[in-house]
Amino acid sequence: MTMRLADIAARAGVSKATVSRVLNGARGVAVGTRDSVLTALDALGYEQPPRQRRAELVGLITPELDNPFFPALAEVMGQALTRQGYTPVLATQTPGGSTEDELTEMLVNHGVSGIVFVSGLHADTTADTRRYGRLHEQHVPFVLVNGFSPRIEAPFVSPDDRAAMRLAVAHLAELGHERIGLAVGPERFVPVQRKIEGFRTGMQEHLGLSAQETQELVQHSLFSLEGGQAAASALIDLGCTAVMCASDMMALGAVRAARGRGLTVPGDISVVGFDDSPLIAFTDPPLTTIRQPVKAMGQVAVDALLEEMSGTPPPRTEFVFMPELVVRGSTAAGPRGGQRPAGGR
Repeated sequence: MTMRLADIAARAGVSKATVSRVLNGARGVAVGTRDSVLTALDALGYEQPPRQRRAELVGLITPELDNPFFPALAEVMGQALTRQGYTPVLATQTPGGSTEDELTEMLVNHGVSGIVFVSGLHADTTADTRRYGRLHEQHVPFVLVNGFSPRIEAPFVSPDDRAAMRLAVAHLAELGHERIGLAVGPERFVPVQRKIEGFRTGMQEHLGLSAQETQELVQHSLFSLEGGQAAASALIDLGCTAVMCASDMMALGAVRAARGRGLTVPGDISVVGFDDSPLIAFTDPPLTTIRQPVKAMGQVAVDALLEEMSGTPPPRTEFVFMPELVVRGSTAAGPRGGQRPAGGR
């Protein structure tokens, strides 16, 4: 049997351990690898193991679903996977609940064919990336969405955060705003760092501000309505007449902060969101925002994962998508002469 395993492994280009896992019906073997072993069995004239029914599960690990962007992206990827005969398994992180590592272990133990990570620890520059190396060792294909890391060998899918901020700054500067603030999440996250870079570039290009002057107009908070409210409140104190936010949820918090001070949006304060989440066009006022190309990003993430699973991986690089500025009712002309809003200090 040892010789047979060696022959099959050499023919399939895999290890004897992998051949053994396929013959024993073990879970966690990539579809392409399994097919290579079965093809080698046929070529060498060996009888294939009894056909085992496999669910062909694919894991989707996302942050909490409070932000409408995440369920929208999960829906796109789930539909794309279903069309290809796979069953998507949505695993959601919640505060105080299961961690990304725990969800990953659960999915691997259930024999998933691959995993898509959305805004996970790969986006945290302080996180240990060896967890993804262990997935390679287990032969579990994966794709990472939102948050590039050169330390991880995998396909990445991201919006162009820098370009998004430049679009927003250009829009607000054209409206006459000279004091523009940026409300973002914790600085350790790659999308936050990129948004700040784009914000600095836009402020220098359109308003002639230095990096130091721009940095004073950046407020870090949580990616939530309450976080946006706190950050926007601080920016109003700094005399900002416009606030750009890292998510639509934060932007709704900024609107709440302005109204809590007796200010109107967009009469006194203009607000720009990020994502173009479902229903955001129907808020009061309808939110001007940066639209992430959810359908295109979700489809490419699935396509890249399917290629990884087939044994013909795509380039281990980042697929970057251009966002779009959607102008609605939360932005308007800035105050003349740089006048600060009445609710600011």
